[in-house]
Amino acid sequence: MKEETAQGRWEQLTQRPLLALAVVFAVAYAVPIVDYSAGHKLTRVCAVTEWVVWGAFALDYLVRLVLAPRRWEFIRRHWLDLCAVVLPLLRPLALLRVVSTLLLVGKRARMASQIRLTTYVAGAVVGLLMFGSLAVLSVEREAPDGNIRTLGDAVWWSFTTMTTVGYGDHAPTTGLGRVLAVGLMLSGIALLGVVTANIAAWFIARFEMDDAEERRQTAAIAALTEEVRALRAEVAALSGARSGAPTEERGSV
Repeated sequence: MKEETAQGRWEQLTQRPLLALAVVFAVAYAVPIVDYSAGHKLTRVCAVTEWVVWGAFALDYLVRLVLAPRRWEFIRRHWLDLCAVVLPLLRPLALLRVVSTLLLVGKRARMASQIRLTTYVAGAVVGLLMFGSLAVLSVEREAPDGNIRTLGDAVWWSFTTMTTVGYGDHAPTTGLGRVLAVGLMLSGIALLGVVTANIAAWFIARFEMDDAEERRQTAAIAALTEEVRALRAEVAALSGARSGAPTEERGSV
């Protein structure tokens, strides 16, 4: 129990700092792409910042693993976190650092209260839209046949792809760009499913509350009806007793 308490305290303590580091990662990842003329020094600083943020998430995973009461079960239940930590080491691409950081941020965000679900879904939508736009722009901007050349084109393409509209005015031409498109489409469908399920759960909860209130009122009315019937029967019995008493007295005289 002490290990579980220590793990819970660690997760509660590090949740906000890690989310803040994720914002730093987003800025560091976006700067070299948006500012295409950025110098080598700035680009290197941003790359180092990305690796530092990823290292913070990797350290967080290791600490949680050490504090877990059943480590093999922790690894089994958090295998996606492990993949997100290991992937950038196997192939240090910026895209993998983006994917791993998004996965780790999403896992930690889910630990928050369910009341904040809508906020985190909205954050996931904005995050995927931003990272998808930046990633596809970095891949497609220098492609010979590419038609995604500006950040505006990339954002428009990401939005239409996530919503599965697909107007076709902008489309990736490289293999990695198409992989990004598949990821965005699947993510958009998944987020749409989460939003739909959340709305449906809210309506069901409201209907259940209304139904429970209606059942309570019906039960109260039924109880009042039984009480009225009992009172009527008691009044009728008293009335009969009073009307029979004088008759008996006259008969005896």
